[in-house]
Amino acid sequence: MSEPAADHAADAPLDLTFSAAELDARRERIVGFIEEVVADAGTDGATLGLSGGIDSTLTAHLAVEALGTEGLHGLVLPSEVSSGENMSDAERVAEDLGIEYDLIEIDPIVRAVFEAYPAGADDRMAAGNVRVRARAVLNYFVANHENRLVLGTGNRSEALAGYFTKYGDQAVDCNPIGNLYKQQVRQLAAHVGVPEALVTKTPSAGMWVGQTDEAELEMGYDTLDAILALHVDGPLSAAATARAPGVDGAAVERVAELVATSEHKRHVPPTPESPGV
Repeated sequence: MSEPAADHAADAPLDLTFSAAELDARRERIVGFIEEVVADAGTDGATLGLSGGIDSTLTAHLAVEALGTEGLHGLVLPSEVSSGENMSDAERVAEDLGIEYDLIEIDPIVRAVFEAYPAGADDRMAAGNVRVRARAVLNYFVANHENRLVLGTGNRSEALAGYFTKYGDQAVDCNPIGNLYKQQVRQLAAHVGVPEALVTKTPSAGMWVGQTDEAELEMGYDTLDAILALHVDGPLSAAATARAPGVDGAAVERVAELVATSEHKRHVPPTPESPGV
């Protein structure tokens, strides 16, 4: 099977792509993980928010392998800031996989929040997070109603950099692709048959008009992946990482800051330590 994502990775600061055997092993492990999590919870399947992006598309493909078409219920959740192209892609994914899906506009929910607290409506980041959390509420509403789990779509790059909304897109029961860097998500997606147009599509969280992940991160995912793999997950110092091809000191500092300031997102809410007896 061809692997178009490998061409994309060839120019990356650090090539993190898998061999064919590793791809098959990762695919098998993730499919087994989804099966296990759903079975252990005693639920009837899973729900998944479909954005039209590569992360949710790959997760959908693997979930259907694990649970069958009846085991996955897709939700397409557009808003006034989400492009028509993204929603068309999301619906196309559901239709190509043959799964049931619902299209629910989130704008009435978002407007109700803004009307309840108008002072925050003009705060772009706060308003964007409301949209993300509205999607999470609907994911769980449908999941609870149908006795399903909510599958997350977060990858390792976003988790380490804190590029997610707390109690929003990471308000989920599990993250099947959570151990994959973005480069690896693209490659595995191509390996399982996701169309090339979605594999190479510009990532966006759909928080406001024109928003893209890489603009917010202030670097491309390939650079982010390299710094995370070499410095955050790996043994290299900041100075040594900055000498890697396609990486500079400013980018390393930026990623270190993102990781440090988002530490609270990766843990349950803290409580005071109990006093000694």
